[in-house]
Amino acid sequence: MDIDLLSRMISELIVDHDQVGLPGVGTFVAEMVPATFSDKGYTINPPYRRLSFYPSRQEDALLIDLYAESNQLSREAASAYLTQYLSELKSILMERKTIVLPGLGRLRATRENALFFVPDADLDIFPEGVGLTPVSLKSHAVEEEPVVIDVPVPTPQEEVTPVSVPDQVPAELEPENAEPEPAAEPEPQHKPLAPDSVPHWIREDWREPEQRGLPVWGTLLIILGTLLIVALIAFMVLARIAPDFIDSILYTPDQLRIINY
Repeated sequence: MDIDLLSRMISELIVDHDQVGLPGVGTFVAEMVPATFSDKGYTINPPYRRLSFYPSRQEDALLIDLYAESNQLSREAASAYLTQYLSELKSILMERKTIVLPGLGRLRATRENALFFVPDADLDIFPEGVGLTPVSLKSHAVEEEPVVIDVPVPTPQEEVTPVSVPDQVPAELEPENAEPEPAAEPEPQHKPLAPDSVPHWIREDWREPEQRGLPVWGTLLIILGTLLIVALIAFMVLARIAPDFIDSILYTPDQLRIINY
C-alpha cells in the first residue's frame, strides 16, 4: 500500500461520510459551511464542505472495511495491516513534519508533535455543490435613471444703444427766470473708526480670519491625531515588552502553530 492509494480511499469515503478515521493516527471530519458574504457584503459565496483533522477522535471502521472488501481480506487481517502501515506513516510524519496526501492536502506535525491538516485550495468534497459559483451583487445593481431638468435657455437680448444726455442745457433753451443750481457739495470722506469707539460685538466680527479662535473641527483633529500617536506608541511598547500578547491578538491558534513551526 502506498500514500496515493490511501489518499484515494480517504477521498472516496469522505464524499459520502462525515468522518473517516486512520487507526492510531486520528480522524478526518467533513463539516458543512453555509453560504457567506465577502467583499464588504457585495459577494455571496456558495456553501461548501470543509475537511479538518482531529487527532483525538477515533473512527476506524470505514477505512478498514473498504480495504478488506477491495482486497478480499478478512476484517481482522485488514485491521492488522492498516494499523501497522499507519503506525509507520505516523513515525515518518513525526520525523519529517509533513506528509503530502495527493488530492487532499498536507498532514503536518508541529515541533511538539501536534498533528493538523492543511487542505488543498481546490479540494472539492461536496458533489451537490457542483456548478455553484460566487455571485457578485455589483453586477446586479439597479441603474438609476439620469435626472433631466428641462429649462429653456434664455435668448440673447438686443443691445440698446444708450442715448447721451448733455450735462449742460444750451443757453437758448434755458428759461429766462431760471435760477442757477447750487453747486453740489463734496461727499465727506469717511474716516476709519477707532477700535475703542466700535462696540465689542462689532469688533469681534471685524477681526481678520487669522485673528479669530481655532475652529471646533481643528481642535477635534488635533485631539484625534494626539490619540492616534499615543495608541501607536503604546502598541510599539507592547510589541517590544509582550510580543506573545500581540501575536495572540493578530493570529489564531492554528496560525501561531504554523508560524512557530
